[in-house]
Amino acid sequence: MKEGASVTGLGATTPLGGDVTSTWAGMLEGRSGVVAIEEDWARDLPVRIAGRMKTDPAEVLGRVKARRLDRCQQAALVAAREAWQDAGAPDVEPERLAVVIGTGVGGVLTTLAQNALLEESGARKVSPYTVPMLMPNGPAAVVSIELGARGGAHTPVSACASGAEAIAMGLDLIRLGRADVVVAGGAEACVHPLTLAGFAQARALSTRNDAPGEASRPFDGGRDGFVLGEGAAIVVLEREGFAAARGARAHATLAGAGTTSDAHHITAGDVSGQVRAMRLALASAGLEALDVGHVGAHATSTPTGDLTEAGSITEAIGTHPVVTAVKSMTGHLCGAAGAMGALATVLALRDGVVPAIRNLDDLDAQVKLDVVTGTPRRGGWTAAIANSFGFGGHNASLAFTR
Repeated sequence: MKEGASVTGLGATTPLGGDVTSTWAGMLEGRSGVVAIEEDWARDLPVRIAGRMKTDPAEVLGRVKARRLDRCQQAALVAAREAWQDAGAPDVEPERLAVVIGTGVGGVLTTLAQNALLEESGARKVSPYTVPMLMPNGPAAVVSIELGARGGAHTPVSACASGAEAIAMGLDLIRLGRADVVVAGGAEACVHPLTLAGFAQARALSTRNDAPGEASRPFDGGRDGFVLGEGAAIVVLEREGFAAARGARAHATLAGAGTTSDAHHITAGDVSGQVRAMRLALASAGLEALDVGHVGAHATSTPTGDLTEAGSITEAIGTHPVVTAVKSMTGHLCGAAGAMGALATVLALRDGVVPAIRNLDDLDAQVKLDVVTGTPRRGGWTAAIANSFGFGGHNASLAFTR
């Protein structure tokens, strides 16, 4: 079995809270971070709900710093700072410290706002910070600068699997001997009329505008689409020997990872690709399917996507693990979703408790999984899988152990 990576730091800013503690408390309480969009620009949109960050990252960073960063970069920096401090700010050589932060679209809010400014007021009004703010590698870049990381700053762009692929890449960097510490995760902030309209036209979003907190309902028979969300989740990964030598506390161990591609359909997932990702993660971790006690499902609340994943979990692992779906509370954080799911899975293992799926009132009859409903489930699980699947056929599964 290959060496795993110690998860020594956790950071987040989400629709449930501005840090890990408040986000985790919100999950265990079953709260929803989905709200109505009150701005005038949303008035004529078919979908007027979203999972917006509970704490404005610009307020945390300060206006001077924030005005030079796109909102997704702001979120990444807030989460990375928390994760770094949670890990005890490891004393690591800059050349042995790497950053991998994925995103689905990067600085799209900057792109659209500056383009509107260009058309309305001319080229001289465009911000000189436009390009650094819109580039997808911006979150990884600003975090690497903040931490002085010179071991590489990487940006997987794999739609909704981006954050999970970033964490998988972090494990690879450690196993390849290229880094002792990797700050990895995902960030996204794309709540905008264009993205909402585009997803709505594809009939991917829930239209429960009158009941935002009830809109995201993974595995429920009445689900009608996902809820667009925003935020960031970051983990600090350390080579196990490095973490042990400095006496670091580990929340859990990233024991393995599996990534695959479906080559099937641009938006529809494929059972075989998802199954292979989970099985690769298990093999990478030296685990058997029966070792897995918990699965953090990707489960976005779409009619077909949830059924595809339910079938793939059943085939790859079985029906014995307890399954949750945190998007029922946060909405779908797109490029940050995989990292958010990984963070929740780490906390579930560490604390021995799995959050219940919100809004699961009527389990789809085709789902044969042991889903957690009503109240959180407690147990002594020693291994868990976190799934993340993205448009384009990107599949990423992460295997964690206590």
